[in-house]
Amino acid sequence: MEIARSENILNLLFSYNSWWQSGRVQEEFVKPMKRFAYYEAMNTFERSDIRRAVILCGARRTGKTTIMYQAIGELLARKVPPKNILFLSFDHPLLKLCPMDRVMEIYRSNLTSEEEIYCFFDEVQYASDWNRWLKILYDSNTRMHIMATGSASPVLYDKISESGMGRWTTIHVPTLSFFEYCELLQIAVPELPSDIKPTQMYLRPLQEQTEIFNKLSGLQVPFIRYLQVGGFPELALSPDDVYAQRVLREDIVDKALKRDLPSIYGIRNISDIEKIFLYLCYTSSNIINIQTLSKELDGVSRATVEKYIGYLESANLIYVSPLVNVGTKQLLKAQDKIYIADAAMRNAVLMRDDITNDPEELGIIAETAVYKHIKSFYYNEATQIGYYRGGKRDAEIDIVVKSDKVTIMVEVKYRDQAKISEKDAIVTMSEQRHPNLVITKRASDFGECAFGDKKIYRIPAPAFLYLLGFVESQRSKR
Repeated sequence: MEIARSENILNLLFSYNSWWQSGRVQEEFVKPMKRFAYYEAMNTFERSDIRRAVILCGARRTGKTTIMYQAIGELLARKVPPKNILFLSFDHPLLKLCPMDRVMEIYRSNLTSEEEIYCFFDEVQYASDWNRWLKILYDSNTRMHIMATGSASPVLYDKISESGMGRWTTIHVPTLSFFEYCELLQIAVPELPSDIKPTQMYLRPLQEQTEIFNKLSGLQVPFIRYLQVGGFPELALSPDDVYAQRVLREDIVDKALKRDLPSIYGIRNISDIEKIFLYLCYTSSNIINIQTLSKELDGVSRATVEKYIGYLESANLIYVSPLVNVGTKQLLKAQDKIYIADAAMRNAVLMRDDITNDPEELGIIAETAVYKHIKSFYYNEATQIGYYRGGKRDAEIDIVVKSDKVTIMVEVKYRDQAKISEKDAIVTMSEQRHPNLVITKRASDFGECAFGDKKIYRIPAPAFLYLLGFVESQRSKR
């Protein structure tokens, strides 16, 4: 008996594409809030002057599939014929048995013969030779629009460099920013100036700064919950934070470690990558010594540790923060800092369901959240993002954003008394024309501080992260 015969494929296509009969996307699939990545994806997807397929990359449950359903809903609202819109999830076992070209042949011969069609491919990395077939589809029909998702970024990037250069645009879908979290939970914030720039608040009159931070002071409590449950949309909406953490641990982290990575990379000893990820959860926001890590995990070689850290980064479970050179002295190869991609992953894996009374834990996950937001904010710009370590005292600065135009240094001091002295690196390396930033905890702890001719600018973490997202929202809807 042939499992992948045409009748079975057609039945699967109809089950995935309910709008072929109803004319609309099922209500539970189309969420009312559209993320920044949605606007970026649609801007690329709809362009006729520079044609590109869109590849959405990100961890499980960040909303990649929802973005595609929202795009389908928009197309249907514009009266695109329903059968000209095809959705497939290559995570389905039947589609793993059927080549993509045969699936498309069955679709075209049974459902539509029109040239202009819109294809949405979910978890495309599970399709055999997906990059070759996407290239063929793209090249064979100039009126075909393609959007796809994948959970392992470097696998996709490698394939893009092989055959998709100039054909595909990759868009990263991180977990919710704090701004998006507030939007999703409908947390009201008074109207803010449209021209606001969170890294240049010091340029505004003091009275205006005070008014802005007063408007944002109500975000302190929602921010604590955001640090605890994280930026996964479905889990953020759950009324049960403990259950949400369990789902995060079992349905996102465990599946990535035990299913996605082993199937993509052929990992045989799953326990090794689990142990490495657990170690990184305990040491998140710290500089990682690979040799030390290897010794602590008996039996795991240094080469395996390095390789598996790369796999974890590819699955969007961690961020690797490199040492950034901010001087003229050439840096030798240095150790990296590691951040868990979303602070709530760390809470879930370590089974810490309440971190509100642990200042050290709050500081670690606040720094993680700040790094994630800055990384996401600048991800498609020619900018280096990492950390600094150097000088006479081998001082460290948490986060460095370096571009051709400016270097911004950020120190996260998420504690009640965020003391800074004139000897701290964040002060000594600050520039008068663009003071470095100190991210604080208390809503009232903001403003410019001078240390002789050096200046820094203090800004509360909830306000800083919300404003980064606010700027993204203004930018994405233009």
